[in-house]
Amino acid sequence: MFKLSALALLLASPTMPGAIQTAAFAQQAQPVPVQAPPPLSYQPVAPVPVIWQRAAAEELLSYVEAIGQEGLDPAAYEPQQLRAALATGDDASVGPAATEIFLRLTADLSGGAVRGDARGEWYMPDSSIDGNQQQQLLARAAGGGVAGILNALLPTHPQYAGLRRALAMAPEEDTARRELIRANMERWRWMPRSLGQRHLLVNVPAFTAAIVDDGRVTRRHRTVVGARRTQTPALSATVTAVTLNPWWTLPQSIIREMGGRFNSSYVVTRNGGMTIARQRPGPGNSLGRVKIEMPNEHAIYLHDTPAQNLFSRPVRAFSHGCIRTQYVRDFAAELLASTGQWDRAAIDAAIDAGRTQQVPLAQPIPVYIAYFTAAATTDGNIVTYADIYGRDAAVRRALNGGRTAVASAD
Repeated sequence: MFKLSALALLLASPTMPGAIQTAAFAQQAQPVPVQAPPPLSYQPVAPVPVIWQRAAAEELLSYVEAIGQEGLDPAAYEPQQLRAALATGDDASVGPAATEIFLRLTADLSGGAVRGDARGEWYMPDSSIDGNQQQQLLARAAGGGVAGILNALLPTHPQYAGLRRALAMAPEEDTARRELIRANMERWRWMPRSLGQRHLLVNVPAFTAAIVDDGRVTRRHRTVVGARRTQTPALSATVTAVTLNPWWTLPQSIIREMGGRFNSSYVVTRNGGMTIARQRPGPGNSLGRVKIEMPNEHAIYLHDTPAQNLFSRPVRAFSHGCIRTQYVRDFAAELLASTGQWDRAAIDAAIDAGRTQQVPLAQPIPVYIAYFTAAATTDGNIVTYADIYGRDAAVRRALNGGRTAVASAD
């Protein structure tokens, strides 16, 4: 098991990977009907012929041969063609070979090398630069400054830099450790370059939700996330309000699970052949007494829960996909602090009054629900989290060109 540290940057506190893996995978895995991820915007562009200066092409070759430090495989870019062209002095073949490598690198560094289903329930917008931007960078790079142009496309988040350092320090023979770091560096390439001065970051495998201000975690709370059969997707949204004493409108999937059996806490109506069920506000409401509003097409949000006992468990994958949040009243008070009217006492009083009330934030806040199974620490090590949904293998396999990836060391 990898060395743990209490100095993890921005993601959740260390947990017990081995125990979590055993318990989480004891849940019965069942296929889940899910919406297909939106198509990524990047498509290979037809190269515009450019004349590469020999020094620039040599700089590109050096860069791609060292791309392993970014967790990518140099062989994926077939540098041998450019190497051969430079060695023979065949200037006619240098340009096309260099251009092909450069365009592939700009796409992979800006938006990730792994695409499609291998990302595993990842619904954040594609961060790749577009074809016009690629052509502009290509025209500049052909004249020199290749490394600077490509480095400017790398993720700027401190976690990426920390994982990069950890990869450099990982022994070559420790393949499992290196593969885990590479997979999580790749996931940071899928994230937006800027998360916002203030934002929420939920790391599903760590079972935590954090409020981050100016790069510093100001609150971190335990969470309960989706079970293996109802997985929490990775997505981005915007927190707009906090609802106190919320009603809960049941999704049709849960209505079917309940088989039409509703107690007196539900208001049930039927519209044609469809049953619509809403649970009244109160201490027994499945959303608890607080809901964090963050509109998104997956109907995923953070909320309170009457099942507070689950927060004491090391494995907290029990929900239908939403994020149950411990001490959510304190969490909400932090989100509403800038209104100047809603501290914890005011929230408690409003909840006790029993009226459903939606309180808008003074300024909407971006929220990112992500899936990271490793986090960098300030001493060059990593904290690991169990791959509760089994998503790492597909990422490793894609990074390795379809070859069977090494299993996690957890």
